[in-house]
Amino acid sequence: MGKYLFLGVVAIFVIMPIAYTISSSFKTNAEIMAHPEHFWPEVPTLENYRIAWQDKDFNIPRMFWNSTIYTVLCMLFTVTTSALAGYVFARGGDFAGSKLLFAIFSSLMFLNMGTITIYPIFQVLGILKLSSSLWGLIVMRFFSVGIINIYLVRSYIRTIPPQLDEAAGMDGCSFLGIFFRIMVPLLKPILATISILAFNASWNEYLMPTLFTLNNRQQRTLIVGIMSLKNAGVSAANWNLMLAGATIAMLPILVVYAIANRYFVEGLTAGALKG
Repeated sequence: MGKYLFLGVVAIFVIMPIAYTISSSFKTNAEIMAHPEHFWPEVPTLENYRIAWQDKDFNIPRMFWNSTIYTVLCMLFTVTTSALAGYVFARGGDFAGSKLLFAIFSSLMFLNMGTITIYPIFQVLGILKLSSSLWGLIVMRFFSVGIINIYLVRSYIRTIPPQLDEAAGMDGCSFLGIFFRIMVPLLKPILATISILAFNASWNEYLMPTLFTLNNRQQRTLIVGIMSLKNAGVSAANWNLMLAGATIAMLPILVVYAIANRYFVEGLTAGALKG
């Protein structure tokens, strides 16, 4: 009984801010400012969503599209590189320097240079004429390494009997052929898990998209646009638009999780006993 009570209290603390955001997105700005303690709107209105969607300065459709492009490309790259790297480290054998290479990759988990890397990144991408664009940020993400995701894939693959690989090899399947024909279908749970984590991280990312789109408002992502309302002159007090935009921004995360949630826990726990 005690554990259910504890989990119930935690769930309330987690759900309440989300529920308040959604509920307040149907309030007028005057009501939000006058009675922020009220949970339910006195007179619910969809005007906030209409203004947020049609406002030319805010331009939610454009920012939503930018966020979608950025998130999907980053997610696809993360899933692809994590799956391939995890497969190589799990089934690639002891090729020359494999242990050293994996140790180098693993050490990246303990290195965090923070914002000190931003200036060198801008210098490199400036040479490519991509320093002030969302595409520049996407290119930068292509050179990142998600070592935790690689660990997840590697541990998951080690739960799969190697006899499957051997049987496929005897039938003439190549190393990459085994990966695409045998492994990928079996990796659906862990790849779904990585997809959700990568989607969430990219969609909600704020700092780097802000820096890369400072001089190009047309390429701002949705999260950057919503946060910009706090310092946008006339719109500085438009909490109703911010909450409506935040609600819209939450929808893709909820949809993605609803689609892939049945794989999520399975993917995280599959490699817990091996690895």
